[in-house]
Amino acid sequence: MAQAWKERLGILLQLLWVFFRIGPSTFGGGYAMMPVIEREIVERKKWFDKADMADMISLAGSAPGGVGVNAAAFVGFRKAGFLGAVAAVMGVTFPTFLIVIILSLFYLYLNDNPKIEAALKGIHGAVVALILMAAYRMFKTSVFDAATASVSIAALMVLFANINPLYIIIFGLLGGIVLIQVKKLMGLKANTEKISSETQKPESVYLEYYI
Repeated sequence: MAQAWKERLGILLQLLWVFFRIGPSTFGGGYAMMPVIEREIVERKKWFDKADMADMISLAGSAPGGVGVNAAAFVGFRKAGFLGAVAAVMGVTFPTFLIVIILSLFYLYLNDNPKIEAALKGIHGAVVALILMAAYRMFKTSVFDAATASVSIAALMVLFANINPLYIIIFGLLGGIVLIQVKKLMGLKANTEKISSETQKPESVYLEYYI
């Protein structure tokens, strides 16, 4: 029993430290954090695979609240249950809280400084690049056939029509269900995940987590 608790405490500390280091990358919003989260939990820690990462981003973006905090909660819960979610959220929010406080103090006194304004413009460009990278990686995993491409294009067109994002999410959900059912009725394969060309199996794998 003591060994099990020791192992679980080790995982909780890992989650806290990993997301504590990720937290400062939230400049520009949660989607700018996604490439950093993917590098840590997919490439380094091997906690998720790419398909699971794409699913997690979709859920984190659909749920209420900040996408970065939601993503941390999902990862933490997947690895160590409720306490894991708490540890991950604490890790990702604490450094951000400190940075916002410090930046607010500086901004009050330096907001008219040309050098500060130039630095902020540079940050804007870097954040756009991070968001585009997150979108590209998610696109590679999520859009894998004509059906998913059609839903993506239709959702993008609806988004430009300045419609509430909640309706777009519901549209994608219902559209996916309808497309899968139509494919089944027509006797076609209804894959819900990208198929690996090497194994001809879905890329995602089952990951265990503590309850």
